[in-house]
Amino acid sequence: MDLQLLQRTLAEREQPAFRARQVWAWAARGAGGYEQMTDLPASLRTLLARELPFSSLTLQEEAVSRDGTIKALFATADGRPLEAVLMRYRDGRRSVCLSSQSGCPLTCTFCATGAMRFARNLSASEIVDQALHFRRTEAITHCVFMGMGEPMMNLDAVLGACELLPDLGVSNRHTTISTVGWIPGIERLADTDAPIRLALSLHAADDALRTQLMPVNERYPLVDVIDACRTFYARKRRRVFIEYVMLAGVNDRYEQALALARLLAGSAAGPRPAAGRVRQDRPAQAFKVNLIPFNPTGSSYRGSGRDAIEAFRAALAEHGVPVTVRLTRGRDIAAACGQLAATTPTAPGALAGTGA
Repeated sequence: MDLQLLQRTLAEREQPAFRARQVWAWAARGAGGYEQMTDLPASLRTLLARELPFSSLTLQEEAVSRDGTIKALFATADGRPLEAVLMRYRDGRRSVCLSSQSGCPLTCTFCATGAMRFARNLSASEIVDQALHFRRTEAITHCVFMGMGEPMMNLDAVLGACELLPDLGVSNRHTTISTVGWIPGIERLADTDAPIRLALSLHAADDALRTQLMPVNERYPLVDVIDACRTFYARKRRRVFIEYVMLAGVNDRYEQALALARLLAGSAAGPRPAAGRVRQDRPAQAFKVNLIPFNPTGSSYRGSGRDAIEAFRAALAEHGVPVTVRLTRGRDIAAACGQLAATTPTAPGALAGTGA
């Protein structure tokens, strides 16, 4: 719902200012349309239904996974495609994975969204409307900006959406913004008062390999990105999540786990550990690693096997790095991490794509 357009429309009709707050309160609680807003005059409900779209997005298609995950394909008013996901967990959490851009200007080689043509940034209203779509079905508790696009390249709109998400039941403490390492955005997020969490898509612990996987590393090298994350932790006292997708024969060897442990245990303020050694007196308390089983995206990569993932996890844990293996959700509907890639909204079977 475009709140600025709502306020302008009501002001032009000489409606009192509190009407906009009433409409938004209904929408945030999951109302499906103006007709449900029973404390608004019937004539006003009719006017709004006629003149103001209830959502800035149009649902094109929806798919439901065997595990309960839902992926929705939307189109913006100007026909730009985007996808969002609702993930359901047994402990009662309901987490929405939101997109901040239609497509992505960064070309990470393992990510299907990176193979899409970049369209544009999404507005705060278009971001919130993704969450509102799922809120109309059930309560939501968490939000991750890990959908299509690089959130730090559209941070004004993302933070604008974060200001509204608590009205839907998602606090800033339960909101995470994921980045490939866009340092200006990390620094700006560190300077905000909002207790939003930060996740870093890392995927390699040396610059050469990371540049191959994620060309943005040429602009923002590993050491600089990690130092920016340490600064975020120092200011927020909120642990940074390290996202590490497991690629068979690419980044899943034991020595690469040790390199990751060294990277996270190091500090720009002090000496680096000697080659081949992990410093034991500086545990990676600022970070927690999430190992992500790779989801096929039509690329040349293969996912690491369970044994390789477990060995990598054990190596990190042995060297004092907090680490978990992420539970994959929605894989059968191409809704898992790395699989979001909306095709043109009107294309048959658009949800069969892969991406973000």
